[in-house]
Amino acid sequence: MADFPETVVGLTTGALARRLGVSPTTLRSWDRRYGIGPAERADGRHRRWSAQDVAVLETMCRLTSAGVPPAEAARAARAGTGGDAPGRAPTEAAPHGRSRAAGSLPLGDVRQECRGLARAAVRLDAPAVEELLARAVQEHGLAVAWQEVMVPTLHAVGRKWASSDDRYVEVEHLLSWHVSSTLRRHTLPSPGRSGPAAVGPVVLACVPGEQHTLPLEALNAGLAELRLPTRMFGAAVPAEALTAAVERLGPAAVVLWAQTRSSASLPLARHVADAQWGVRGARGRPLVLLCGPGWLGRSARGMLRPTSLRDALDTLSDGYGPEPAARS
Repeated sequence: MADFPETVVGLTTGALARRLGVSPTTLRSWDRRYGIGPAERADGRHRRWSAQDVAVLETMCRLTSAGVPPAEAARAARAGTGGDAPGRAPTEAAPHGRSRAAGSLPLGDVRQECRGLARAAVRLDAPAVEELLARAVQEHGLAVAWQEVMVPTLHAVGRKWASSDDRYVEVEHLLSWHVSSTLRRHTLPSPGRSGPAAVGPVVLACVPGEQHTLPLEALNAGLAELRLPTRMFGAAVPAEALTAAVERLGPAAVVLWAQTRSSASLPLARHVADAQWGVRGARGRPLVLLCGPGWLGRSARGMLRPTSLRDALDTLSDGYGPEPAARS
């Protein structure tokens, strides 16, 4: 963790958001939902963030970017135990030639729904997986279902596969397919533009070489719930094709997903951020959001790094305001 000079004491929310690469809305949301807030408030109202507050938030950002659910990350950040993902039990190896019971998946401290979903996935019980995923979305909403049910279960299955000599790969494939199906089933048709001055859509794309699309599918579905227009391009979009799409669409924002550091290209992100369109004197540029663990530790001035699905949704909806929903 980086040391901060004394000048950090007294940072405003806006200054801290720029330092961390998140939106001010995210910091206010974390304060309200998880108690990750400033120790002191000037005049009892204005937030002023100390060096200790910043250290807690750095841990929160790192854990959520690594896929830890926000509530769990907040507990670890407040407790100062952010060195490892909290609540993660060591992975048990199954005896040779046998599959462990579903209860042996290293789920840790998660919602009960995760355990039922994991057991159904290990049994390859597709109807049960489908039903449990649909129920999670219906009961908790898409953002919570993704962050606190789907992601922890996917991570547990992935860790089990990685530690079991490629056994359980069929479990991960089945679960991923049904998660994708559930997300697409809850993706509403993208609203069209309203008039020539309408704000452009949100472009969602994996960087070249990146095949992990599920987080973008979740964001696409969440934006659809908010009735915000999107254009989803999916996996491994070539740089030339991405640039051409941005210039043709004039998007309000571009979301670039990178799962690994080797695929996270800052030159590409800067190129997209510098794209312009429109008539001289009234040219537009997109807001660029760098999403995924591949961007961790990368310095990207002028670009935001959301740390969770809810963070990305809050950031993008703030950019549109209430008008897009009214046009739906």
